[in-house]
Amino acid sequence: MDYRVLLYYNYTTIENPELFAKEHLDFCKSIGLKGRILVAEEGINGTVSGTVEATDAYMEHMHADERFKDTWFKIDEAEGHAFRKMFVRPRKELVALNLEDDINPHELTGKYLNPKEFKEALLDEDTIVLDARNDYEYDLGHFRGAVRPDIRSFRELPEWIRQNKEKFMDKKVVTYCTGGIRCEKFSGWLLREGIEDVAQLHGGIAMYGKDPEVQGELWDGKMYVFDDRISVDINHVDKRVIGKDWFDGTPCERYINCANPECNRQILTSEENEAKHLGACCYECAASENNRYVVANNISAEERLARLAAIAPEATA
Repeated sequence: MDYRVLLYYNYTTIENPELFAKEHLDFCKSIGLKGRILVAEEGINGTVSGTVEATDAYMEHMHADERFKDTWFKIDEAEGHAFRKMFVRPRKELVALNLEDDINPHELTGKYLNPKEFKEALLDEDTIVLDARNDYEYDLGHFRGAVRPDIRSFRELPEWIRQNKEKFMDKKVVTYCTGGIRCEKFSGWLLREGIEDVAQLHGGIAMYGKDPEVQGELWDGKMYVFDDRISVDINHVDKRVIGKDWFDGTPCERYINCANPECNRQILTSEENEAKHLGACCYECAASENNRYVVANNISAEERLARLAAIAPEATA
């Protein structure tokens, strides 16, 4: 394939994130990259897509900079760009845990496990495997037996842990996320909270699926990614579909955003059910005056009422 997607992060010092973001954006555009990069005083986190030539040039450029010389790029082959535009944005922090007393991964973080060691942890009955991602990411795919936090954003994770802390104290806890960056701080936070035995999957799910020895085994479903691909395969041994249609529970791996912009919830659903429910997650969102699905598909007022009546006859009687 002629294109690639690069996933990476590096906790390192960037003294002027605003200026760096501007200059880095200009460079990325100059070599034809598209993607989303966040920069902060604590480092950089990005996913970019481009031709093999462009991605090679980008990695060479980054490794030539003393701050990023040890950056680990996870590489996916692609048929084209995974993004439509190029963004480089300064942020207060790379991953939003919103802690009053922030974690420095260089000072405190969980033990790194390679894919083989992580697979052994998955098979260990005495180990709790904790998914550090959001609920909609877990619902599309996760490691077998992993705990699903009831959260819709990463910043909610510490409070959820505190509410369920008795389940994790005095246990061996192993955590994982997409590329590893969320676990760098989260595993350190778990240690600070008093959970003594904490480890993390080094390189995240992305590298687990590429390891030639484990080949993604014990992963079910697909891995959610934050670009136009939406999801990628991880298990190359015995793949299973675990996603379920939001409306009828049938096997499904197709994500959409609720058509009500005030909701925007991500749900798994078929094209048929998307059309039936006007692209919305519930009747209230389907009936929203700002429903994007209705506008995008030029649905008449008469047809809209008919579909709403089919969803909830009592509401339109």
